[in-house]
Amino acid sequence: MEDMLFYDRIQFAFTISFHYLFPQLTMGLSLIIVYFKMRFMKTKVKDYNDAAKFWMKIFALNFTIGVVTGIPMEFQFGTNWARFSELTGGIIGQTLAMEGTFSFFLESAFLALFIFGEKLMGQKLHFLTGFLVFLGSWASGWFILATNAWMQHPVGYEILDNGKFVLTNFSALFSNPWLIPAFLHNQFASLVTSSFVVAGIGAFYILSNNHVKYGKMFLRTGVVFGLVSSMIVAFPTGDWNAKNVVKYQPASFAAMEGIFETEEAGAEIVLVGQPNMVEKKLDNKIAIPNILSFLTYQDWNAQIKGMNEFKEEELPTNIPALYYSYHMMVGLGTIFIGLMTLATFLLWRKKLYKSKWILWAILFMIPFPYIANTTGWYIAELGRQPWLVYGLMTTKDGISPTVSSGNTLFTLLGFIGLYFLLGVLFLTLVGRIIYVGPNSKKQ
Repeated sequence: MEDMLFYDRIQFAFTISFHYLFPQLTMGLSLIIVYFKMRFMKTKVKDYNDAAKFWMKIFALNFTIGVVTGIPMEFQFGTNWARFSELTGGIIGQTLAMEGTFSFFLESAFLALFIFGEKLMGQKLHFLTGFLVFLGSWASGWFILATNAWMQHPVGYEILDNGKFVLTNFSALFSNPWLIPAFLHNQFASLVTSSFVVAGIGAFYILSNNHVKYGKMFLRTGVVFGLVSSMIVAFPTGDWNAKNVVKYQPASFAAMEGIFETEEAGAEIVLVGQPNMVEKKLDNKIAIPNILSFLTYQDWNAQIKGMNEFKEEELPTNIPALYYSYHMMVGLGTIFIGLMTLATFLLWRKKLYKSKWILWAILFMIPFPYIANTTGWYIAELGRQPWLVYGLMTTKDGISPTVSSGNTLFTLLGFIGLYFLLGVLFLTLVGRIIYVGPNSKKQ
C-alpha cells in the first residue's frame, strides 16, 4: 500500500508539474495580448497589432501542449485515484466539467478566430475574440481553483452513509473563503511569468540587435506588467492567502514558517534556516523578532502556534519540503519585485534599453517565475497532506486498490519519455517563432 501511494503521488506530481508550465504562461499572456490589441485600436500603430498576433502564436502553442498534457491527469482520476473520484465525484466533477464545457470551449473557439479571422471580422470583432480568449483562460483558472479550494477547505457538502460526498449548497463552491484569494494569487502569479517572458524576449531582441523596435515594446510592457503583478502577488493576494492558511490550516502555517515552538511574546520571521526534524528546531537560523506576528495579526506580540501545539497526525507529512518550497517562493518573489522596480526606474530615466547588465539579468530570469509558480503549488499541496480533502479524507484512502505500484511506475517512465519529447518539440517551435519575430523583416 505504501509503494502504491508513493508511486501514485509521484506520477501525479510529475504530470501536473509539467502540465502547469503551460497554462501559467497562457493565463497571464492572454491579458498582455488584449493590452497590445487595445493599444492598436487606440493608437492605430501597426506594431501593436503585430505584437498581439506574435504573442498569440506562442499562446496557441502553449495552449495546445497544455491540453495534451492535461488530458492524462483527467484519466488519472479514474485510474490511480478511483476511490477519491468515486466518493467526491459528485462535487469536484461539477467544477471540472464546467471548466471543460465552458472555459475550454470559449478559449479554444475564439483562439482560432483570433488567429485566422482578422480580415473577415474587422478590428473590433478581432479585439473581442482576443478578450474572450482571455476570459476563457481566466475562467479555466477559476473552475480549477474552485475544485482545489474545496479540497483545501470543504464547504457545502454532506457525507452519505456509503461514504460518498454530495453537494448540498452549489453556491458554496464559489463563495468558498479559500477560493477568491487563491484565484487572484494564482492569476497574478501567472501574469508574473508572462511578464518576465515578454520582457525577457524583448531584452533578447535588443541584445542581439534583431527586431529592436519590437524588443523595446516588449521590454517596457513586460517590465511594467511585471512590477505591478509581482507586487500584487506579494500584497494583498499573498498576504490574504497566508492568513487563510493561519485560519484554516494552522499546522501547515507553522510548518511553512519553520515554527517548531510557540513563542509567547510574538513570532519571529525566519530568513534562513534548515529544519532539523530530529531535534525539532531550525539549524543555522537567521530571523527577525516579532515580524511574523505583525504581518499576520498586525500585533507585534501576537502568539502564533508552533508545531509543538499539534498532534503528529495533524502536521504535514513532509515538513522540510513544505518549508523549503515556501521560502524559495517568497525569496524569488522578493527578487522579482526588486528587479522590476529597478528596471522601471531605469525605464523612467530612459536608460533601460542601453543598460546591458539589466537586460542580461531580465533575460536570465525567464525560468525563475516558472519555478516560483511551481513551488507555490507545491506549498498548497504539501500543506494539505496527509489529506486529499482536508480533515475528511486522507490521501491513502483515495488511491485505487487495483492499480499496482509496478503499473504506475511503468506508466510514469512512459510519461517522462513522452513529455521530454514534447518539451523539446515545444522549445524548438517557440525558438523558431522568436527567431522569425513579429514579422519576417529584421528591424
